[in-house]
Amino acid sequence: MTISEGDRLPGAAFLKVGEAGPEVVELADRLAGRKVVIFAVPGAYTGVCTTAHVPSFIRTKDKFDARGVDEIICISVNDPFVMKAWGEATGATAAGITMLADAEGAFTAAIGMDFTAPPAGLIGRSHRYAMLVEDGVVKVLHKETSPGQCDISAGEAMLDAI
Repeated sequence: MTISEGDRLPGAAFLKVGEAGPEVVELADRLAGRKVVIFAVPGAYTGVCTTAHVPSFIRTKDKFDARGVDEIICISVNDPFVMKAWGEATGATAAGITMLADAEGAFTAAIGMDFTAPPAGLIGRSHRYAMLVEDGVVKVLHKETSPGQCDISAGEAMLDAI
C-alpha cells in the first residue's frame, strides 16, 4: 500500500556516516513534535537527482526554515558512504540538508514507493517524491509519475503547497 496524505509514517531506521562510522538514525526521533520535509530520489549521483532535485532544496532551504520546517531530509536507497559523499559533492550537507541512506530499501518498500527498472540499472529503488510531515503524519505528498521528472517534488513545488 502506498502512503497517502493523512497517514502516519512507519518506524524506520536509516544510516548516516558519523564520526565513528555508520550510525543508525531512527525516523521517529526526527519526526516527533517536528515539521519535516522528506524528499526521496531514485539514486545518488544520477542525472535528475543531482542536477535538479537536490539543488531545488538547496535553493529553497532558507524559505523552508522561514516557514517553520525543522529539517529537510533526503533519502535514497544507497549506502551511507555514498550519501555522505553525494551530500558533500552537491553542497546539500553544507546547506543543512540531512542525507540518509535507506540501504536495504525497507522504508521505501514499507511506504509503497519502491520500483525496479532493469533497463536503466535501477533495482529496488525509490520513486521520486517529496512530503511534508508533521509529528509523524504526512500532510502533503507529491509523487512524480516518472523517475526522470522533478516537477511536483521539487523544493519550489513543496513551498507552494505549504
